[in-house]
Amino acid sequence: MVNLFKRLHTSFAVAKSLASVLGSVVLVGAITSCSLSEAQGEVPGKHHVDETFQTLRLGHDSEAYPFRIYANADLYQPPQGIERAVVMLHGVQRDADKYFETGRKLLGNAGLSAGKTLLLAPNFLTPTDPGVANDMPLWSRDKWMHGIESQSGHTGISGFKVLDDLVGYLSDRQRFPKLKEIVMVSHSAGGQLMQRYAIVNNLDAGLKASGISIRYVIASPSSYLYLDDNRMQDGAFAPVKTIICPSYDRYRYGLEGAPAYLQAQQLSGRQLFARYAARNVTYLVGSKDDNPNSRVMDSSCGASFQGGTRVERQLVYLAYEQFLATKWQTPIHHPQHTIAGFGHSAPRLFRDEKVARIIFP
Repeated sequence: MVNLFKRLHTSFAVAKSLASVLGSVVLVGAITSCSLSEAQGEVPGKHHVDETFQTLRLGHDSEAYPFRIYANADLYQPPQGIERAVVMLHGVQRDADKYFETGRKLLGNAGLSAGKTLLLAPNFLTPTDPGVANDMPLWSRDKWMHGIESQSGHTGISGFKVLDDLVGYLSDRQRFPKLKEIVMVSHSAGGQLMQRYAIVNNLDAGLKASGISIRYVIASPSSYLYLDDNRMQDGAFAPVKTIICPSYDRYRYGLEGAPAYLQAQQLSGRQLFARYAARNVTYLVGSKDDNPNSRVMDSSCGASFQGGTRVERQLVYLAYEQFLATKWQTPIHHPQHTIAGFGHSAPRLFRDEKVARIIFP
Protein backbone atom coordinates (compact mmCIF):
# COMPACT_ATOMS: atom_id res chain seq x y z
CA MET A 1 0.00 0.00 0.00
CA VAL A 2 2.91 2.32 0.73
CA ASN A 3 4.16 1.77 -2.80
CA LEU A 4 0.72 2.52 -4.18
CA PHE A 5 0.58 5.90 -2.49
CA LYS A 6 4.14 6.71 -3.57
CA ARG A 7 3.03 6.17 -7.14
CA LEU A 8 -0.09 8.23 -6.52
CA HIS A 9 1.96 11.07 -5.10
CA THR A 10 4.11 11.13 -8.22
CA SER A 11 1.06 11.22 -10.45
CA PHE A 12 -0.46 14.04 -8.41
CA ALA A 13 2.64 16.15 -9.00
CA VAL A 14 2.04 15.77 -12.72
CA ALA A 15 -1.61 16.65 -12.21
CA LYS A 16 -0.66 19.79 -10.35
CA SER A 17 1.13 21.22 -13.36
CA LEU A 18 -1.78 20.10 -15.51
CA ALA A 19 -4.29 21.86 -13.29
CA SER A 20 -2.25 25.03 -12.97
CA VAL A 21 -3.28 26.05 -16.46
CA LEU A 22 -6.91 26.12 -15.39
CA GLY A 23 -8.62 29.37 -14.52
CA SER A 24 -10.89 30.96 -11.76
CA VAL A 25 -14.82 30.57 -10.61
CA VAL A 26 -18.49 31.67 -9.53
CA LEU A 27 -22.11 29.99 -8.91
CA VAL A 28 -26.00 28.99 -9.17
CA GLY A 29 -28.93 27.22 -7.19
CA ALA A 30 -32.10 26.80 -4.63
CA ILE A 31 -35.75 27.05 -3.11
CA THR A 32 -38.01 26.01 -0.16
CA SER A 33 -40.08 27.70 2.56
CA CYS A 34 -39.77 27.99 6.32
CA SER A 35 -41.03 29.78 9.43
CA LEU A 36 -39.34 31.33 12.46
CA SER A 37 -39.29 30.66 16.19
CA GLU A 38 -38.44 33.02 19.03
CA ALA A 39 -34.85 34.22 19.26
CA GLN A 40 -32.90 32.76 22.17
CA GLY A 41 -30.70 34.63 24.58
CA GLU A 42 -27.07 34.11 25.40
CA VAL A 43 -26.05 30.52 26.09
CA PRO A 44 -22.93 29.56 28.05
CA GLY A 45 -20.52 27.15 26.40
CA LYS A 46 -17.14 26.53 24.86
CA HIS A 47 -17.73 29.16 22.15
CA HIS A 48 -18.64 32.76 22.88
CA VAL A 49 -22.28 33.41 22.04
CA ASP A 50 -23.41 37.03 21.74
CA GLU A 51 -26.50 38.98 20.77
CA THR A 52 -26.15 37.83 17.15
CA PHE A 53 -27.21 34.29 18.12
CA GLN A 54 -30.75 33.47 16.96
CA THR A 55 -32.83 30.37 16.35
CA LEU A 56 -34.49 30.07 12.98
CA ARG A 57 -37.27 27.56 12.46
CA LEU A 58 -36.66 25.87 9.15
CA GLY A 59 -38.71 23.41 7.12
CA HIS A 60 -42.42 22.83 6.74
CA ASP A 61 -45.23 22.32 9.26
CA SER A 62 -44.78 19.10 11.26
CA GLU A 63 -41.26 18.63 9.88
CA ALA A 64 -40.10 22.10 10.94
CA TYR A 65 -37.11 22.28 13.26
CA PRO A 66 -35.14 24.99 15.10
CA PHE A 67 -31.62 25.77 13.92
CA ARG A 68 -28.98 28.01 15.50
CA ILE A 69 -27.76 30.85 13.28
CA TYR A 70 -25.59 33.94 13.79
CA ALA A 71 -26.79 36.94 11.80
CA ASN A 72 -26.21 40.68 11.43
CA ALA A 73 -29.94 41.47 11.45
CA ASP A 74 -33.16 40.38 13.13
CA LEU A 75 -34.16 37.26 11.19
CA TYR A 76 -37.82 37.88 12.07
CA GLN A 77 -37.88 41.42 10.73
CA PRO A 78 -34.93 41.74 8.34
CA PRO A 79 -34.33 45.02 6.48
CA GLN A 80 -36.48 45.24 3.35
CA GLY A 81 -33.52 46.55 1.35
CA ILE A 82 -31.46 43.33 1.53
CA GLU A 83 -30.08 42.58 -1.95
CA ARG A 84 -27.43 39.97 -1.13
CA ALA A 85 -27.24 37.17 1.46
CA VAL A 86 -23.87 35.73 2.44
CA VAL A 87 -23.83 32.36 4.20
CA MET A 88 -20.60 31.48 6.06
CA LEU A 89 -20.29 27.73 6.68
CA HIS A 90 -17.98 26.74 9.55
CA GLY A 91 -15.35 24.02 9.83
CA VAL A 92 -15.07 20.87 11.92
CA GLN A 93 -14.97 22.76 15.24
CA ARG A 94 -18.51 24.03 14.61
CA ASP A 95 -17.41 27.53 15.68
CA ALA A 96 -20.04 29.45 13.75
CA ASP A 97 -19.61 32.45 16.04
CA LYS A 98 -15.98 32.84 14.94
CA TYR A 99 -16.90 32.34 11.28
CA PHE A 100 -19.56 35.03 11.70
CA GLU A 101 -16.95 37.49 12.92
CA THR A 102 -14.68 36.50 10.02
CA GLY A 103 -17.61 37.09 7.69
CA ARG A 104 -18.07 40.59 9.08
CA LYS A 105 -14.46 41.38 8.25
CA LEU A 106 -14.89 39.91 4.77
CA LEU A 107 -17.91 42.09 4.08
CA GLY A 108 -16.09 45.14 5.44
CA ASN A 109 -13.14 44.53 3.13
CA ALA A 110 -15.57 44.17 0.23
CA GLY A 111 -17.29 47.45 1.10
CA LEU A 112 -20.71 45.82 1.53
CA SER A 113 -23.20 47.64 3.75
CA ALA A 114 -25.28 45.85 6.39
CA GLY A 115 -28.39 47.58 5.05
CA LYS A 116 -28.13 45.67 1.78
CA THR A 117 -26.19 42.56 2.82
CA LEU A 118 -27.44 39.89 5.22
CA LEU A 119 -24.69 37.79 6.83
CA LEU A 120 -25.62 34.35 8.17
CA ALA A 121 -23.49 31.71 9.89
CA PRO A 122 -25.50 28.51 10.49
CA ASN A 123 -24.31 26.26 13.33
CA PHE A 124 -24.42 22.47 12.92
CA LEU A 125 -24.48 20.92 16.41
CA THR A 126 -23.85 17.67 18.29
CA PRO A 127 -25.68 16.35 21.39
CA THR A 128 -22.77 17.46 23.61
CA ASP A 129 -22.66 21.08 22.45
CA PRO A 130 -23.85 23.71 24.98
CA GLY A 131 -27.36 25.07 24.70
CA VAL A 132 -28.76 22.40 22.39
CA ALA A 133 -32.42 21.38 22.59
CA ASN A 134 -34.03 18.00 21.96
CA ASP A 135 -36.02 19.33 19.01
CA MET A 136 -32.88 20.46 17.14
CA PRO A 137 -31.28 18.20 14.49
CA LEU A 138 -28.03 16.92 15.99
CA TRP A 139 -25.21 14.96 14.40
CA SER A 140 -22.49 12.69 15.75
CA ARG A 141 -19.26 14.70 15.71
CA ASP A 142 -18.45 15.62 12.09
CA LYS A 143 -21.22 13.62 10.36
CA TRP A 144 -23.07 16.81 9.46
CA MET A 145 -20.43 17.60 6.85
CA HIS A 146 -21.26 14.35 5.01
CA GLY A 147 -24.69 15.75 4.20
CA ILE A 148 -26.32 12.75 5.87
CA GLU A 149 -29.32 12.77 8.21
CA SER A 150 -29.22 13.86 11.85
CA GLN A 151 -29.01 10.96 14.30
CA SER A 152 -30.16 12.70 17.51
CA GLY A 153 -32.66 15.33 18.60
CA HIS A 154 -34.88 15.96 15.58
CA THR A 155 -33.69 12.99 13.55
CA GLY A 156 -33.83 12.51 9.79
CA ILE A 157 -32.74 16.04 8.77
CA SER A 158 -29.86 15.86 6.31
CA GLY A 159 -27.13 18.50 6.13
CA PHE A 160 -28.25 19.07 2.55
CA LYS A 161 -31.84 19.67 3.65
CA VAL A 162 -30.67 22.28 6.16
CA LEU A 163 -29.00 24.21 3.33
CA ASP A 164 -32.10 23.76 1.15
CA ASP A 165 -34.32 25.12 3.89
CA LEU A 166 -31.99 28.03 4.62
CA VAL A 167 -31.98 29.01 0.95
CA GLY A 168 -35.76 28.61 1.01
CA TYR A 169 -35.99 31.09 3.86
CA LEU A 170 -33.85 33.56 1.91
CA SER A 171 -35.80 33.15 -1.33
CA ASP A 172 -39.12 34.06 0.32
CA ARG A 173 -40.09 37.21 -1.62
CA GLN A 174 -42.38 38.50 1.12
CA ARG A 175 -39.43 38.54 3.50
CA PHE A 176 -36.71 39.59 1.03
CA PRO A 177 -38.40 41.38 -1.88
CA LYS A 178 -35.15 42.82 -3.28
CA LEU A 179 -32.81 39.83 -2.88
CA LYS A 180 -30.74 39.26 -6.02
CA GLU A 181 -27.96 36.94 -4.92
CA ILE A 182 -27.04 34.25 -2.38
CA VAL A 183 -23.32 33.63 -1.82
CA MET A 184 -22.46 30.41 0.00
CA VAL A 185 -18.94 30.66 1.49
CA SER A 186 -17.33 27.60 3.09
CA HIS A 187 -14.01 26.37 4.45
CA SER A 188 -12.44 23.00 5.35
CA ALA A 189 -15.16 20.66 6.71
CA GLY A 190 -17.76 23.19 5.61
CA GLY A 191 -16.11 23.14 2.19
CA GLN A 192 -16.61 19.38 2.04
CA LEU A 193 -20.32 19.78 2.67
CA MET A 194 -20.59 22.72 0.28
CA GLN A 195 -18.73 21.06 -2.61
CA ARG A 196 -21.09 18.12 -2.44
CA TYR A 197 -24.12 20.34 -1.99
CA ALA A 198 -23.18 22.34 -5.09
CA ILE A 199 -23.34 19.05 -7.02
CA VAL A 200 -26.38 17.38 -5.46
CA ASN A 201 -28.94 20.13 -4.78
CA ASN A 202 -31.80 20.54 -7.21
CA LEU A 203 -32.89 24.13 -6.61
CA ASP A 204 -31.76 25.95 -9.75
CA ALA A 205 -35.12 26.27 -11.46
CA GLY A 206 -36.93 27.66 -8.43
CA LEU A 207 -34.26 30.25 -7.69
CA LYS A 208 -33.95 31.33 -11.29
CA ALA A 209 -37.71 31.79 -11.52
CA SER A 210 -37.51 34.03 -8.45
CA GLY A 211 -34.79 36.16 -10.01
CA ILE A 212 -32.13 35.01 -7.54
CA SER A 213 -28.66 33.74 -8.45
CA ILE A 214 -26.51 31.62 -6.18
CA ARG A 215 -22.72 31.28 -5.99
CA TYR A 216 -20.66 28.67 -4.17
CA VAL A 217 -17.23 29.53 -2.74
CA ILE A 218 -15.43 26.32 -1.72
CA ALA A 219 -12.23 26.79 0.26
CA SER A 220 -9.72 24.14 1.33
CA PRO A 221 -11.82 20.97 1.75
CA SER A 222 -10.08 17.68 2.57
CA SER A 223 -11.81 15.80 -0.25
CA TYR A 224 -14.15 16.12 -3.22
CA LEU A 225 -17.03 14.16 -4.72
CA TYR A 226 -15.94 12.30 -7.87
CA LEU A 227 -18.59 11.35 -10.41
CA ASP A 228 -17.09 8.24 -12.01
CA ASP A 229 -14.40 5.67 -11.20
CA ASN A 230 -11.50 7.58 -12.78
CA ARG A 231 -8.69 8.89 -10.58
CA MET A 232 -5.32 10.42 -11.37
CA GLN A 233 -2.77 7.63 -11.85
CA ASP A 234 0.67 7.89 -13.46
CA GLY A 235 -0.11 11.37 -14.74
CA ALA A 236 -3.48 10.58 -16.32
CA PHE A 237 -7.04 9.81 -15.27
CA ALA A 238 -7.97 6.14 -15.51
CA PRO A 239 -10.33 3.70 -13.76
CA VAL A 240 -8.96 2.42 -10.46
CA LYS A 241 -8.16 -1.29 -10.43
CA THR A 242 -7.02 -2.28 -6.97
CA ILE A 243 -8.20 -4.27 -3.99
CA ILE A 244 -6.12 -2.15 -1.62
CA CYS A 245 -8.75 0.60 -1.31
CA PRO A 246 -12.16 -0.86 -2.23
CA SER A 247 -13.95 2.15 -0.71
CA TYR A 248 -12.27 4.77 -2.94
CA ASP A 249 -15.50 5.29 -4.92
CA ARG A 250 -17.94 5.06 -2.04
CA TYR A 251 -19.69 8.22 -0.88
CA ARG A 252 -18.20 10.79 0.21
CA TYR A 253 -15.48 10.19 -2.38
CA GLY A 254 -17.68 8.77 -5.14
CA LEU A 255 -21.34 8.10 -5.87
CA GLU A 256 -21.55 4.51 -4.62
CA GLY A 257 -23.86 4.36 -1.60
CA ALA A 258 -24.87 8.02 -1.92
CA PRO A 259 -27.38 9.34 0.67
CA ALA A 260 -31.12 9.22 0.06
CA TYR A 261 -31.17 12.95 -0.77
CA LEU A 262 -29.21 12.23 -3.95
CA GLN A 263 -30.53 8.76 -4.74
CA ALA A 264 -34.09 10.11 -4.87
CA GLN A 265 -33.11 12.25 -7.88
CA GLN A 266 -32.08 9.17 -9.90
CA LEU A 267 -29.37 11.01 -11.83
CA SER A 268 -26.27 9.51 -13.42
CA GLY A 269 -22.79 10.88 -12.89
CA ARG A 270 -22.96 12.43 -16.34
CA GLN A 271 -26.24 14.20 -15.54
CA LEU A 272 -24.86 15.47 -12.24
CA PHE A 273 -21.78 16.80 -13.99
CA ALA A 274 -23.85 18.65 -16.59
CA ARG A 275 -25.78 20.36 -13.80
CA TYR A 276 -22.64 21.13 -11.79
CA ALA A 277 -20.90 22.56 -14.85
CA ALA A 278 -23.67 25.14 -15.17
CA ARG A 279 -23.27 26.31 -11.59
CA ASN A 280 -21.28 29.27 -10.37
CA VAL A 281 -18.48 27.72 -8.31
CA THR A 282 -15.20 29.25 -7.15
CA TYR A 283 -12.41 27.24 -5.49
CA LEU A 284 -9.92 28.71 -3.02
CA VAL A 285 -6.94 27.24 -1.18
CA GLY A 286 -3.94 28.72 0.62
CA SER A 287 -0.58 28.01 -1.03
CA LYS A 288 0.80 26.82 2.33
CA ASP A 289 -2.11 24.44 2.96
CA ASP A 290 0.25 21.72 1.80
CA ASN A 291 0.98 19.65 4.91
CA PRO A 292 0.55 15.95 4.01
CA ASN A 293 0.50 15.06 7.71
CA SER A 294 -2.10 17.59 8.85
CA ARG A 295 -4.08 16.08 11.71
CA VAL A 296 -7.26 17.80 10.53
CA MET A 297 -7.04 16.50 6.96
CA ASP A 298 -8.84 13.36 5.83
CA SER A 299 -6.17 10.64 5.59
CA SER A 300 -8.42 7.74 4.54
CA CYS A 301 -7.44 5.81 1.43
CA GLY A 302 -10.41 7.25 -0.46
CA ALA A 303 -9.19 10.77 0.21
CA SER A 304 -5.54 9.83 -0.41
CA PHE A 305 -6.48 8.72 -3.92
CA GLN A 306 -7.33 12.37 -4.57
CA GLY A 307 -3.91 13.75 -3.64
CA GLY A 308 -1.43 14.20 -0.82
CA THR A 309 -2.38 17.70 0.41
CA ARG A 310 -5.31 20.09 0.21
CA VAL A 311 -3.55 22.14 -2.46
CA GLU A 312 -2.87 19.05 -4.53
CA ARG A 313 -6.39 17.66 -4.13
CA GLN A 314 -7.94 20.90 -5.32
CA LEU A 315 -5.71 21.21 -8.37
CA VAL A 316 -6.21 17.56 -9.28
CA TYR A 317 -9.98 18.00 -8.99
CA LEU A 318 -9.85 20.98 -11.35
CA ALA A 319 -7.98 18.79 -13.82
CA TYR A 320 -10.60 16.08 -13.27
CA GLU A 321 -13.37 18.52 -14.17
CA GLN A 322 -11.63 19.20 -17.48
CA PHE A 323 -11.17 15.45 -18.02
CA LEU A 324 -14.93 14.94 -17.60
CA ALA A 325 -15.67 17.96 -19.79
CA THR A 326 -13.87 16.20 -22.64
CA LYS A 327 -15.26 12.77 -21.84
CA TRP A 328 -18.87 13.95 -21.64
CA GLN A 329 -18.58 16.89 -24.07
CA THR A 330 -19.75 19.40 -21.48
CA PRO A 331 -17.71 22.60 -21.11
CA ILE A 332 -16.99 23.68 -17.54
CA HIS A 333 -15.25 26.72 -16.05
CA HIS A 334 -14.95 26.90 -12.29
CA PRO A 335 -12.27 29.48 -11.36
CA GLN A 336 -9.60 28.38 -8.90
CA HIS A 337 -7.38 30.66 -6.80
CA THR A 338 -4.33 29.57 -4.83
CA ILE A 339 -3.78 32.34 -2.30
CA ALA A 340 -0.08 32.93 -1.69
CA GLY A 341 1.21 32.87 1.88
CA PHE A 342 -1.79 31.27 3.60
CA GLY A 343 -2.13 27.91 5.34
CA HIS A 344 -5.22 26.21 6.74
CA SER A 345 -6.80 29.19 8.50
CA ALA A 346 -10.27 30.51 7.68
CA PRO A 347 -9.84 33.77 9.68
CA ARG A 348 -6.62 34.64 7.86
CA LEU A 349 -7.84 33.55 4.43
CA PHE A 350 -11.20 35.33 4.46
CA ARG A 351 -9.87 38.50 6.09
CA ASP A 352 -7.41 39.02 3.26
CA GLU A 353 -8.36 41.92 0.98
CA LYS A 354 -7.41 39.96 -2.16
CA VAL A 355 -9.87 37.25 -1.21
CA ALA A 356 -12.61 39.84 -0.64
CA ARG A 357 -12.07 41.09 -4.21
CA ILE A 358 -12.20 37.52 -5.54
CA ILE A 359 -15.45 36.67 -3.78
CA PHE A 360 -17.05 40.07 -4.41
CA PRO A 361 -15.42 41.41 -7.60
